[in-house]
Amino acid sequence: MRFLTDCGWGGARHVPLAGDASSRRYTRLVRDGETAILMEDPEGDVTLFARLARHLSGLGLSAPRILSEDGAAGLLLIEDLGDSLLARLATDARTERALYLVATEVLVTLHRAPPPEGLTMATPDHLTGMIDLAFRHYTKAPELLAQAQAALHPLLEQYARPAEVMILRDYHAENILHLPDRTGAAAAGLLDFQDALVGHRAYDLVSLLEDARRDVAEETRATCIAHYLHATGEAPETFAAAFAVLGFQRNLRIIGIFARLARERAKPHYIDLIPRVWGHLARDLSHPVLTPLRPVIAAMPAPTETHLESLRP
Repeated sequence: MRFLTDCGWGGARHVPLAGDASSRRYTRLVRDGETAILMEDPEGDVTLFARLARHLSGLGLSAPRILSEDGAAGLLLIEDLGDSLLARLATDARTERALYLVATEVLVTLHRAPPPEGLTMATPDHLTGMIDLAFRHYTKAPELLAQAQAALHPLLEQYARPAEVMILRDYHAENILHLPDRTGAAAAGLLDFQDALVGHRAYDLVSLLEDARRDVAEETRATCIAHYLHATGEAPETFAAAFAVLGFQRNLRIIGIFARLARERAKPHYIDLIPRVWGHLARDLSHPVLTPLRPVIAAMPAPTETHLESLRP
């Protein structure tokens, strides 16, 4: 590959890495005891990724250093932050709590700074529009979509308007690395932020604590929320309402995304994650401000074995 030759990595050994739900591909390059990561994203905007990585690094956070880039070809050579994902390390309650507190401190640091320019705003209109996937792929019910959007939009307006902070969007344990040689918030390596928005402070904490791929202990959840509130001075009741509303929006959208990935991209393993996300959705609905949305979810098919099988390709 000419790109790698030009930046001095042409003769490196290639080790493919597991990808995510997107079309991006990652390869670890090994050369004379050094490593780097080749990121290929011809359908995305690697120039934006590089710009956001530099913004995060400028705040003292551990985004990968950009070693070389070719925006036109969708190629980046980035720092290799290792393989120590939180999802692999958080195997007991004490370790999980410690790792998640560092991940929460990342958000405290991030939210002290203004967001970079040029990001899309996560307005109530924008977030309301994003739940359509659940009603096109998990259940085909356009009438329920209209009902859900009509009920959700005013709740987003009242409780979760954008608060002028950068939200990373896919901030969870499989996108965060433990970097034991660094301290404070920098001990969390950040991997996935190219879809960042400007939005409400609660969004990424929802993403971290209501994880589609793993269960988070109740004590960890409570400790992280308490730490964020203490560090930022946010009002607990107001923040809890925003957390529930944004959690509902996010989890409903994820259910639709997983159903679409199974049907349209032949990735049926995402179906197995839907029951956990449905459980998050039910928890969000228990908050009183979400009462108007309970009839919508009651009218949707629960993730029974029969319904989940119907979603498989």
